[in-house]
Amino acid sequence: MIEGLIYGLQTALASQNLIWILIGCSAGTLIGMMPGLGPITAIALMIPVSYNLDPAGGLIMMAGVYYGAVFGGSTSAILINAPGVASTVATSFDGYRMTLNGQAGKALAIAAYSSFAGGVLSAIILVFTASTIASFALYIQSPEYAALLLLAMSSIVVFAPAMKRIKSMITLLLGLMLGTVGTDQLAGVQRFTFGQLDLVDGIHFIVIVMATFALAEVFYLILKGKSSTPQIVGLDQLKINKKEIPILSRVISRSSLLGFFIGILPGAGATLASLFAYDVEKRIGNKSLESGVAAPESANNAACTGSFVPLLSLGIPGSGTTAVLLGVMLAYGLQPGPSLITDQPQLFWGIIASMFIGNCILLILNLPLIPFLARLINIPYPILLPLVISLSLIGVFLTTFSVFDLGLLIGFAMFATILRVQDYPLAPLLLGFILSSMFEDNVRRTLLLSMGEWSYLSDRPLTIFLLVICLLIWSTPLWYRAKH
Repeated sequence: MIEGLIYGLQTALASQNLIWILIGCSAGTLIGMMPGLGPITAIALMIPVSYNLDPAGGLIMMAGVYYGAVFGGSTSAILINAPGVASTVATSFDGYRMTLNGQAGKALAIAAYSSFAGGVLSAIILVFTASTIASFALYIQSPEYAALLLLAMSSIVVFAPAMKRIKSMITLLLGLMLGTVGTDQLAGVQRFTFGQLDLVDGIHFIVIVMATFALAEVFYLILKGKSSTPQIVGLDQLKINKKEIPILSRVISRSSLLGFFIGILPGAGATLASLFAYDVEKRIGNKSLESGVAAPESANNAACTGSFVPLLSLGIPGSGTTAVLLGVMLAYGLQPGPSLITDQPQLFWGIIASMFIGNCILLILNLPLIPFLARLINIPYPILLPLVISLSLIGVFLTTFSVFDLGLLIGFAMFATILRVQDYPLAPLLLGFILSSMFEDNVRRTLLLSMGEWSYLSDRPLTIFLLVICLLIWSTPLWYRAKH
């Protein structure tokens, strides 16, 4: 391992590779800041550049683009409540509230520090545990995923404020229903498409997220007739209060570990990691807005690093982004798997070593930009709101190239605004939509594997453990009501 890490540092610190790390991190951050353009888009745009590079330089640059896009994705979520990437949805919950409270600079700074810490901590874990964890991840299959996702959805409802549990359940179910629109991949039949060819592939995530957060927020502000409050953001906001450092350190440590281990599970990814990390902090009673930003940001960056474990060690892409990276590796004539560590140690360890350097570059690049980025919120509402509407429409069109989706975007935004006015939480709707297909696929695979026999679960203690936790969570409101 030590010898491999030395190989990796030599590869990553080569002058040409340092340049490609810088280019990858810069391009990823800039693309990630734009609503609707996430890591997959960033990597896709940089593929033509990678063709002219050697495998080490190309993959190091692509890795930088990946975690750079996730690093920068929090900016639009915090400033304008437009999480154009699923992994920054949880960040927008408390990050945008901090912006409304006049703490935009602090929120961006915490996001930067947390992303850096999550990336570095997970890279350290990756150095020591890559091969061991890769073999363990193979034992996590559909029953465990289904139980884990059920646990996540149960927590969303049960741990909502007491007066909003029913409303949270309704919007969660609406999200799950929207997630079923499209073609059933198993049976090959269309569901709820109403004869519209544009719905055959389902509703795109970017349509829902822009409708429920960005546009719904704009329509809500217009209805309420609110005006912007100027904020002065200086370098002093980049400093964290000494009393907050121990609290945030514990949050970042917990969330980085959780994010890394969720990231190594094929199919889980940064989105699930950020949602779980946020939920864990709220469940243990950590109600501060700062923790609500630190937890998902450290978790989603840690999950990005963790996703390289199954990709490099087993050749299994854990998400859509790593699937694109797998395609890049195959284009170079590389075969990811156990033999990669022994046959190409300089490449394997070079990618890992570049993560340390890349995260340092990202922190240095982003911190000085925070006062300038935060000035976006000082733009008067008559200018800012049309700008957000334009960014939302452009983001959706550049992602789907469909006029029909623009109509859906406006329709869903109007519906989401009505829900918002009636005090229905919109976050469960979006989370239900994101988790819908994952939950359905894993439940159906579990039913096929078990052949309808409950005895199948007796050989899966982890699944039983997760289901028992779900039962305990469901009984929490009843226990609380009986006690009071």
